[in-house]
Amino acid sequence: MEFKIEGNKFIKDGQEIKIISGAVHYFRNMKDTWRDIFKKMKAMGLNCVETYCAWNMHEKKVGEFDFTGNLDIKEFINIAKEEGLMAIVRPGPYICAEWEFGGLPWWLQAMDDMEIRCQNKTYMERFEIYLSQIFDQIRPLLATNGGPIIMMQCENEYGYYGDDKEYLKKLYEIYRKYGIDVPLFTSDGTGEEDLMDGTIDGCLATLNFGSRVEENFKAHDKLFPNSPKMCMEMWNGWFDAWGDGFHHTTSAENYAQVVDEMLSCGSLNMYMLIGGTNFGFTSGANHYEKFAPDVTSYDYDAPLTECGDITPKYMALREVIAKHTGKELPPVPANREKRAYGKVELPYVASLFDNMNKLSAPVFSNVPKCMEAYGQGYGYIAYVTKLNRDYNNVDITFESIGDRAQVYVNRSLQGIVYVNDDELKVKINAKAGDTLTILVENMGRANFGPKMMRKKGIAGRLLLGRRVHFNWDVYTLPMDNLDLLEYGKEQKEQSSFYKGSFTVDKCANTFLYLDNFTKGFVLINGFNIGRYWEIGPQKSLYVPASLLKEGENEIVVFESDGIKGDKVVEFLDYPTLQLN
Repeated sequence: MEFKIEGNKFIKDGQEIKIISGAVHYFRNMKDTWRDIFKKMKAMGLNCVETYCAWNMHEKKVGEFDFTGNLDIKEFINIAKEEGLMAIVRPGPYICAEWEFGGLPWWLQAMDDMEIRCQNKTYMERFEIYLSQIFDQIRPLLATNGGPIIMMQCENEYGYYGDDKEYLKKLYEIYRKYGIDVPLFTSDGTGEEDLMDGTIDGCLATLNFGSRVEENFKAHDKLFPNSPKMCMEMWNGWFDAWGDGFHHTTSAENYAQVVDEMLSCGSLNMYMLIGGTNFGFTSGANHYEKFAPDVTSYDYDAPLTECGDITPKYMALREVIAKHTGKELPPVPANREKRAYGKVELPYVASLFDNMNKLSAPVFSNVPKCMEAYGQGYGYIAYVTKLNRDYNNVDITFESIGDRAQVYVNRSLQGIVYVNDDELKVKINAKAGDTLTILVENMGRANFGPKMMRKKGIAGRLLLGRRVHFNWDVYTLPMDNLDLLEYGKEQKEQSSFYKGSFTVDKCANTFLYLDNFTKGFVLINGFNIGRYWEIGPQKSLYVPASLLKEGENEIVVFESDGIKGDKVVEFLDYPTLQLN
């Protein structure tokens, strides 16, 4: 396939085309669903799929790369080709995407003199190594090599973040150095300043927006008058943060009208076509005046739901696209099967306090340090110390917390500190010899804006009264291996693990409800399906069929705040993403 840009036109095999694309993140969708998604894209009239690449998933540990399972980007693109789709790939190194740390690996924060998204020597060395690895995966799939990849992106929305044009230029040169010879592009906000700071020579300038096509292209028309009009992220919904109070939705009719307007003057990529799921601890956060961690679901009110179901928005867009292409579209594939497996008792309980030494070996620390200082990226971290004397109604004060701390004296909860609180302090009463434990949860690193480098755990000074308290044992709790937990049937403390089993006669998509539980995360057959929190708006967790097996299945729930009823959860055949 030959693909190029000539003036203000995209040319494929000598013919002008419109790119009608949809965003699908391979790392947010189970591998066995990819082909179904692509078939639904073709039935909608799309001719292209776009995806980000998540550096922090491919290089979880420094120098160790993973391109297997849901991270097999080569297979993802090959299946797209088999289903008749072109591909646009956006490797980063930064992607935003409401993804933990914007796709950057957490361990960058533990490196000396680190500054991201600029010409910092260490940062550039590390991301070039990453890019070289991912380029090896996808280079054979470039259009110039007979594959479906027609364009690739340098960085992402840089005009919103910084102004280091030499950094962008060097990033462009790295792409070319490693044989990426398809057209490159940048994508930015619509303002003139965004475009001046975020674009570079040699890269097509594209825009991100969700409405008002003509208005949003005014600055682009001024700066790039002889360039194709491409909306690289035409937002069709939005993401949810814990405590939002409702699941964000947009009108199918209004969005179809915007797509109609965009196709009348150029090309587009719908963001998202299917949102998918922030499995495990992968959800990011926005952090401006307040910290706003994203929920587990990335449904996004997209044309396909989190589990791949057809929506009214999908059907409205199908009609608009058919009008513009004049082509008869394939039949719409059926939705995937869903099942309700009913209520499941979780009779076995393992106290976090009883199992701390089975989950982690303590590290001595004069004073508490941030999570990253102990070589930990995700999950929870516990700071434990013995008190030297009595404390009566005394404040524990945090200079900075990332992101939520539960303060215990002898396993009795004294209070909770959340990063958004007006005062980061808790009063305690304790006796000499008592054990003070501070359990801190990392709820997701910021994926956008100037606070991305904020550390997790206890960052900065912790004062007990007006003094620094010394001598702590620190337990890193990434929660990535729970095999050594010892369970009983007695419920002791709020922070505990609950285990049970359920029988599956046929594997299908299902949705887990934890109405008696407050806050934590869930493992199904050892796979972390994500966080839950009673404040919503997400009230159920999506469980893909591929995580289940016929016969007996295991569920483990970590509950940090204490259950409010029976140790029972329920699997239903529908999701709830909005408060009841």
